[in-house]
Amino acid sequence: MPASPPAPLADADIERLQQLLDALPAPLEPLDVMALDGFLCGVILQPSTLAEERWMKYVTDLEGRTPPAGPALTEIRALVHRRHAELAAAIGERQWFDPWIFPLDDDATPSETVLPWIAGFAAAMDLFPALMRIDDAELVEPLALLYRHFDAEDLEDADALLAVIETLEPAADLAEAVQDLVRSLMLIADVSRPRTGAAPPRPRRRQTL
Repeated sequence: MPASPPAPLADADIERLQQLLDALPAPLEPLDVMALDGFLCGVILQPSTLAEERWMKYVTDLEGRTPPAGPALTEIRALVHRRHAELAAAIGERQWFDPWIFPLDDDATPSETVLPWIAGFAAAMDLFPALMRIDDAELVEPLALLYRHFDAEDLEDADALLAVIETLEPAADLAEAVQDLVRSLMLIADVSRPRTGAAPPRPRRRQTL
């Protein structure tokens, strides 16, 4: 029998992981748990499976510097491995999952709240560009649905994305922003990690007069 997948991380596990990441010494610049979740999705959606040793080092430092060995590092890697397995299973089966997106404050917009997650995804795209090099028009719309949360001036040399972003309706609230985010990942997976089955519905287009 195949081995059972690792158990999903509970809230206490997520809090513990954040504590461990926060405790890493300078000059290391670890991802926080929201950025980590987006980063892992970006890793999983690559057209070829990435070995864990290629991406795990960026969890504890965006520049890939070596963290101090010890029980804390072992625990970080074990928790991250479990979340990676959970996300890979959900994306592989095109099943809904709850991304690690947590409210910032009462005044934060949906885009501001999801931006740390999106930044982690974008970091994976920068480090592992194979997905972004796929020449398929079906990728533009779901990528635009993710990258619309950045300021337009931050999207250099992304005319195709910007053109689509201008046609997308903004999310009405955080719940809708999260739903759009997960749906966009499934649409990307249909291109980069194809399987048989129906594709999720397309993002909504802005109404024009």
